[in-house]
Amino acid sequence: MKVEKRKQRMGFPATGLFGIMTGILFLCAVLLLPIGTEPVRAAGEQEFIVGFDAEFPPYGYMDEEGNYVGFDLDLAEEVCRRNGWKLVKRPISWDAKDSELASGAISCIWNGFTMNGREKDYTWSTPYVDNSQVVIVKKDSGISELSDLKDKVLVVQSDSSALAALTGEDATKENKVLASSLKELQQVGDYNAAIMNLESGMVDAVGMDIGVAAYQIKGKEDTLVMLEEHLSTEEYGIGFKPGNKELRNQVQKTLLEMLYDGTFDTIVKKWGLEDSASLSMEDKTYIDGDAVPAIDASVLSTPVPADETGSSPEETTDNNTSFTFTGILKKLGSGMLATLAIFFLTILFAMPLGLGIMAVRMSRFKVLQWIARIYISVMRGTPLMLQLFVIFYAPYYVFGISTPYSYRFYAVIIGFSLNYAAYFAEIYRSGIQSIPIGQREAAAVMGYSRRQTFFRILFPQMVKRVLPPVTNEVITLVKDTSLAFAIAYTEMFTIARQISAAERSLMPLFIAGVFYYIFNFVVAFAMEKIEKRLDYYR
Repeated sequence: MKVEKRKQRMGFPATGLFGIMTGILFLCAVLLLPIGTEPVRAAGEQEFIVGFDAEFPPYGYMDEEGNYVGFDLDLAEEVCRRNGWKLVKRPISWDAKDSELASGAISCIWNGFTMNGREKDYTWSTPYVDNSQVVIVKKDSGISELSDLKDKVLVVQSDSSALAALTGEDATKENKVLASSLKELQQVGDYNAAIMNLESGMVDAVGMDIGVAAYQIKGKEDTLVMLEEHLSTEEYGIGFKPGNKELRNQVQKTLLEMLYDGTFDTIVKKWGLEDSASLSMEDKTYIDGDAVPAIDASVLSTPVPADETGSSPEETTDNNTSFTFTGILKKLGSGMLATLAIFFLTILFAMPLGLGIMAVRMSRFKVLQWIARIYISVMRGTPLMLQLFVIFYAPYYVFGISTPYSYRFYAVIIGFSLNYAAYFAEIYRSGIQSIPIGQREAAAVMGYSRRQTFFRILFPQMVKRVLPPVTNEVITLVKDTSLAFAIAYTEMFTIARQISAAERSLMPLFIAGVFYYIFNFVVAFAMEKIEKRLDYYR
């Protein structure tokens, strides 16, 4: 009888508590599971999915109400309205834009997309904006022309036109000389990071698109200036998947209709881009050599007077976005739900999966051991971001299967769960192997079966021993959730970056940092309480 009571005392606290935690996590995960991530559309309605960088004002960014707005998005919205299509605005990771387009996840790339140097990579519309690459410096920097950049640090966005203008195959001799004279040419992921580097004194100058530069300077006219000399000139177009000429033709035809009736010019003036808009009825050919679809002027609508378009041609919109502190909290709160969903579902699946992998890793069969070892080695030895790319794009590139938008969320959960399960498996294994062999021998003498020995004797002690390293992994997971945007799943930190780009301020990032700290503090506090609950396993 005494033996049975000891079994009950040793078994309940850890295994029972583990079961309660699992149940709570499952309930939270179900409540946080995104519902309706696939855009709702009427039967037979065609979707037009625009891929864009949401940190690229004034062409595409998040406004104070949490809506994605911008010059390009206004054009796309009007094109969809005239064709009876449903517009889907899809923020994407700019580095993954080609994979998004090739897999059919987006219909086109429409976001101040430079045609120069990419003529053969996409099926293009005719150019609608003449753009230039310029350099921004601090007012008191002493830099007034490009030659003053010698021995200075210049930063540009990765895979940008500014980078191509300085180091690309088509870069001018003057720009190549300029690039070689720099102390360093740095690359960052987005323009907002570039501006922050400049303001903090980490770099001396920033190379970027003139439209974005004007937007940034408008909010900081007292500190930043644009050099008069330009690095290069270029053209913006709409990039479609190679060979998708039918969709390109329809979009181009609609844009020319908008130009004819004055709507295009109205949108241009709304965003203050009169000096760079270049769409023309004189455009006769596309980059790939196909003729522009013929447009019969008689079937076009009569040019719309200013008072019937909703805004006067002379009217310009003040595009300065101003988020209130409450507004920032509200938008970050919506992103926090996505972050919580990733966190709880990853914990729910990765922890028990780690136990299974640990069992295989400690199997008596060498083949199974090596399978587990290889799996753990791959998961721990390659970047999580790369694993997310593989899981998300493999269905299309390997099996030719186009996945729905909702698959992004499932790909995130699968990727995070498989990755963290490998770490948990090794943590569990170290915990099990640290328990003295005498524990197993004593359990055998007392008549415990192997299953009873594991769950009633070894498992509770293992939980106690592995809690500190597990806590570290869980805290790391909270921060790693920001990697979900690698496959265009928007969570809290991504929203913070988008607001920061529109607001030209670091405040949204600091607020996001407070959110992460509070969340991790709660996690650490909960894990500490659990650890104290198991203190009698010494």
